[in-house]
Amino acid sequence: MTGQDRKVDGLQAGYSESNGQLVFVTYGEKTGKIVGEFCKYYEQQYGVALFNKVRCDIEGVGAPQSQLLQRKVPLADKCIFSGNLFQYLEENRKWRNRYLFVPDSYSVHYYETKLAWDRGLHPKGIINCAGYKVLTSVEQYLELLNNCLPGLKVKASSSPYLKCATQFPIILWHPYARHFYFCVMSEKEQKKWQAVFQDCVRHTNNGLPEDDKVKTPAFTDAVRLYRQAKDQYGTWDMMCGNAEQILTNLVMEELHPELRNLISPRLKGKVQERQKHWILISDAVYRLVQTQTEAQYDAVLQRCELGRPQMESMIRTDMDQITASKEHICNKIRATVLPKAELCVRNHVQPYISSILDALMSPTSRGFFEVRDIFFRELLELNKNVVNEGGQDKLGEYMEKITMLAYHPVKMHSCYEKMEELQLEGLQQRFDVSSPAVFIQRAQILMREQMDNAVYTFEQLLHQSLESTQEKDELCKLIQRIQERVIKKYDYDSSTVRKKFFREALLQIIIPYLLKKLSPTCRQELPKYQEFIYEDYAKFILLENLFEEVVLQSVMKDIMLAVKEAAVQRKHNLFRDSIVLTNSDPNLHLLGEGPPIDWGGEFPIGSTEPDAPASEKRRRMKQVVSMIQDEGAVQLPNESCMEVPAEKVIPEEQEGEVQNTGPKATEQEDPKSPDSVHEIRDLINPKITVENTVPAGDLSLLNNGTVTQEAQQAASVKKEECQEIPSTHSTSQLSSTHLDNGCQSPASKENEPNPAHLVTSDISSSPAKDATVNASGDRKTREEDSVN
Repeated sequence: MTGQDRKVDGLQAGYSESNGQLVFVTYGEKTGKIVGEFCKYYEQQYGVALFNKVRCDIEGVGAPQSQLLQRKVPLADKCIFSGNLFQYLEENRKWRNRYLFVPDSYSVHYYETKLAWDRGLHPKGIINCAGYKVLTSVEQYLELLNNCLPGLKVKASSSPYLKCATQFPIILWHPYARHFYFCVMSEKEQKKWQAVFQDCVRHTNNGLPEDDKVKTPAFTDAVRLYRQAKDQYGTWDMMCGNAEQILTNLVMEELHPELRNLISPRLKGKVQERQKHWILISDAVYRLVQTQTEAQYDAVLQRCELGRPQMESMIRTDMDQITASKEHICNKIRATVLPKAELCVRNHVQPYISSILDALMSPTSRGFFEVRDIFFRELLELNKNVVNEGGQDKLGEYMEKITMLAYHPVKMHSCYEKMEELQLEGLQQRFDVSSPAVFIQRAQILMREQMDNAVYTFEQLLHQSLESTQEKDELCKLIQRIQERVIKKYDYDSSTVRKKFFREALLQIIIPYLLKKLSPTCRQELPKYQEFIYEDYAKFILLENLFEEVVLQSVMKDIMLAVKEAAVQRKHNLFRDSIVLTNSDPNLHLLGEGPPIDWGGEFPIGSTEPDAPASEKRRRMKQVVSMIQDEGAVQLPNESCMEVPAEKVIPEEQEGEVQNTGPKATEQEDPKSPDSVHEIRDLINPKITVENTVPAGDLSLLNNGTVTQEAQQAASVKKEECQEIPSTHSTSQLSSTHLDNGCQSPASKENEPNPAHLVTSDISSSPAKDATVNASGDRKTREEDSVN
């Protein structure tokens, strides 16, 4: 049982053990009921999505062919980024230094130390960032936290469990799941990690695979219809993650208010403690709901997949009959609904289409322009470096960096920032748009895709042309020609992608508004058309879907016209619809069918050992972003953990206290992590004990100037020992040996012109003096020798 589970068990016992069990049983039943209702919608939409997919395959309807190539496996055998930061542990209210590693799945793995990752040990935890928000101040976090439990308002200064170890926090906030608290040492480091976490959120939020033309449309339509049945027509911010996570959010959207009203009056203690307990309870319920949801969703998915071959066979056999029946019923619905829909569009939608489009186009176009500029600058820098530093010999090193440009969150951050400026104020309330986050993240994902397509196309063209180019000047001209060629293709593809994004965004904003307006009068007339649907075709023809198709047709003409007029404006750099490039470069798409290019293998960057151990291969894994480390940050030995008390009232741990036991703890005994504040202070200001031998020429004197007999004997013995040292050992070697053992050698002591170390000696004990060196440079002595 983890510390989190023990806390949840303690909370249940705190406000009533029997009530706590009753809560989880009751909400388990409600979860099953909600997921059961959703599964009915999903099974209905599965047949419709399958019919649409087969029809598109037969009729050959598809999007226009892109000019740029698309990488099939963008992040094969690469990690995204890694580095160290401080994480707050709720179990003991301590801040510890953690090593974070993010693979190509964009899930955040955190380890005790980097050594644990090198050894291949299991991580301390894994964070799936879907649905999270990245916050960079405690004030932002407390504002969201106060909204979770109305009536419990907490100021940042009065919240002890949120007292950060530094001034630069990074908090991952989720409306239902556990929160994660991190902090770093500088503002520069904070901005880097913020870009890293935001990239993880952006990628994991886009969890539904777009290439699945059956499951993904069926799921999204089922979610939309389920929420519309609950009179929720607007955009939904928690459409984040994979299907199981989205379905869990759908359940929690309904259960969370009930749970809060039930639990909030039963919580005891201070305001801060009640809020903390509420977070733990909400996370426990969220995890239980997610487990139950996954089981039920997998069951309905298996049922649909088992029936898919039979349905697909029927669709292919009776395609003409199904299509004719669908069109016949759609015409009847259109005759009833279309006049009302066109009137609603004319009065309530048309005056606002241009305003919505202008708000979308400006930040989106600036973001895509920034992508183009970054691509141009990176290739310009590549050209300069390759020409100035050895031609093709350095090409592999720089191309390895260019290859992963689209997945570099820090370099792409300036592109994403442009889209963050999107504002829909005034339109959000009218069209029931909860926030522009849905459109912002979608545009940012399209920016990353276009950047990767441009880079991949450049790679393939350059690699194809390298065989006939050897000289530096020729290589420079070749890179420039390919760069201009790829940028032209990017301009066309980015125009096509943006116009499609504008149309989809307008539909996503307007269609729910129209459905909400027309549903009270039009939906009640739909059941009378059910008798026109043959029973065998009822799985593929649904009246709800036909009704939405008619509403879509009523506004689609206005949307297409608005986007077409916007393309004429030169400031947005959009191609007109009349300009269509088809098969302009037929041989280019043949290059994308080949294996990925290994630039490091064809142009070796350094010596590699093919038979290296697994830990060494993990350490050398190609990484998109270098380890995030502030230039001026102080590094701890062996990257060990560091504890910082979160509260002044928390007692410091004893030096001899052992926190971890068991097999994992024994594996990591060497090197050991500091377990107390005193040990951390010793790491920051180490005290080193050295043996400071008195040189023969500096014999101890009595007060009257006479040399003591013991000092003369010690000097002679020391002289004989020095003569026995072999001549092959240099002074520098001896000095380094002493320093490696934590001591300061006499040779290094004599060679220092201005020693800044503190030496504490006791003459009466022996001629050899025990000295203590303080790294802070303060100079204090217990006794001082007075030499006249």
